[in-house]
Amino acid sequence: MVGAAGSGKSTLTHGFKLWMDQMGYDAATINLDPGVESLPYTPDIDAREWFLLADVMENYGLGPNAAQIVAADLISLRAPEIKKLVEDINSDYFLIDTPGQMELFTFREASSIIIKTLGEEQSAIVFLYDPMLSTTPSNFVSLVMLGSTTQFRFYTPTINVLSKADILDEKQLQKILEWSKNPDILYDALIAETPSMKGQLNIELFRALEELGTYKGLIPISVEAMTGMEDLYTMAQHMFMGGEDLSVD
Repeated sequence: MVGAAGSGKSTLTHGFKLWMDQMGYDAATINLDPGVESLPYTPDIDAREWFLLADVMENYGLGPNAAQIVAADLISLRAPEIKKLVEDINSDYFLIDTPGQMELFTFREASSIIIKTLGEEQSAIVFLYDPMLSTTPSNFVSLVMLGSTTQFRFYTPTINVLSKADILDEKQLQKILEWSKNPDILYDALIAETPSMKGQLNIELFRALEELGTYKGLIPISVEAMTGMEDLYTMAQHMFMGGEDLSVD
């Protein structure tokens, strides 16, 4: 799970795990954030068992931001140990909850080490679009760019989801989904929003992302209403199993 701070990564990890359990599918959770104080789920593998952010701050004499960077690198040193735990648990799916600050995962070599150690060919990124940031055309394009950057960074299959879709009204939700499916509608919205040099910049940026093939539809998801989980599961199964269902426990 990757996304900006507050986009709902931990909430989706919790909700998707609940849904998988309800369906009888085998899934486990991994928390890679040693700075998180509480989680809505109990991780099967938890970075906090090795060290806490407060300990990193004290031991290295660092502030919170620098400690997060050091912690990310320290976690990567545990990659072989994480892999061994994954092999011991042997679940069909591992839902990995990444640090709250997106850049700590996306732009650190430590995350590449973890993905490569666990197996790139068996990995996919679920990129979360923040619902409120997605309500304006220019912000929506910014999220498309962030998601594309993450995809380019790891060269890993990516599933884009609109998190916390339940907090949007129906008109807002449909507008965002239309933008994600129809580039012409988004182009028109960008022009109408800022008919200026800034608007032209957003248009050219989006055009480049579209040509690169990173512009994809969104899966609206609500953990509160438990909607969209099956669509996320189906997309993942198409990537890894050709669409076949997992065996039910």
